[in-house]
Amino acid sequence: MTSRVALVTGCSSGIGLALAEALVASDWCVYAGARDSEALGRIESIGARAVRLDVCEAHECEAAVARVLAEEGSLSALVNNAGFGLHGAIECTDLESVRRQLETNFVGAARLTQLVLPTMRAQRSGTILNMSSMGGRLSFPGGAFYHASKHALEAFSDVLRFEVAGFGIRVVVVEPGPVASHFGATGIESVAHAEVAEYTALHESIRAGLTSTFEGPGSERSSTPEDVARICIEALESDAPRTRYVVGRMAEDLIRQRSEMNDADWDGFLENLYARPSIP
Repeated sequence: MTSRVALVTGCSSGIGLALAEALVASDWCVYAGARDSEALGRIESIGARAVRLDVCEAHECEAAVARVLAEEGSLSALVNNAGFGLHGAIECTDLESVRRQLETNFVGAARLTQLVLPTMRAQRSGTILNMSSMGGRLSFPGGAFYHASKHALEAFSDVLRFEVAGFGIRVVVVEPGPVASHFGATGIESVAHAEVAEYTALHESIRAGLTSTFEGPGSERSSTPEDVARICIEALESDAPRTRYVVGRMAEDLIRQRSEMNDADWDGFLENLYARPSIP
C-alpha cells in the first residue's frame, strides 16, 4: 500500500497538470484525470498514472475511484480541479451550456466526493481539496453561471468540512485569481454574440476585460499554474491546513476590496469596468 495517494481531476493542462507533476516530485502516487487521449500521454510522461475522466460522466467517475482503490487500497487526497469559465449575459446564455458549466465545476466534484468518502471515513483520514476561485467570493458581470458554480462549491465545502471533520477528513478550498493557462482563452471563446442588442456593449466589455486580464497588460499580475500547485502541495502536506488559501495578489486585493464595500459601492466600481446594459 502506497502511503500517499492522490486523485486529481482536470489534468489536461494548466493547474491540474502542474499539480500532478508537483505531487509526483513530492513522492505522491498520483492518478491524474483528463478527457482526451493527447492529455493522457502528457500525464504519463510526467510519471503520473493517467485516468480517462470526464467528471460529467458518472460511470467514468465511478471507474476512476474504483481503479485507485483496487490498485492502491487507500486514497489520501481527492483534488477536485476540473473546471472552465462560461461568460455572457444571463439572458443570452444557452441553458445547455449552463448545465455543462454546473456539471463540470460543481456536480462532478460533489459526485467524486461522495464516491471517496466511504473509504476516507473507514480509514479515518484524507483530504478533499476543492479548486474554487476568487470568483467564489465575488462576482463580475457576464460571469453569472461561472460564479454560481464556484459559490456553490464554496458553500458545499463549508458544509462538508463540518460533516466529515469527526472522521479525520480535512476539507480545503483554494481560491486563485487569474492564472496564465488555457482557462483564459476558453473564457474568451465562450463570450458569444449577444443575440439581444441591449447586451452588445456588455459582451464587448466582457471580452475586452478577459483579453486584458489573460492576454494583455493585466496578465502581468496573473499567477502561474506552478504557483497554485505549490499552495496545493502546502495544504495537502500540512498537519493543520487552513480552510481557505487565496492565491495571487490580484485575488487578495479584490477579495479584500469586496469585503469592504457595500453592494451599491461594488456595483459602482464595476461600472468603471463594464458597460451596464440599458434601453437605447
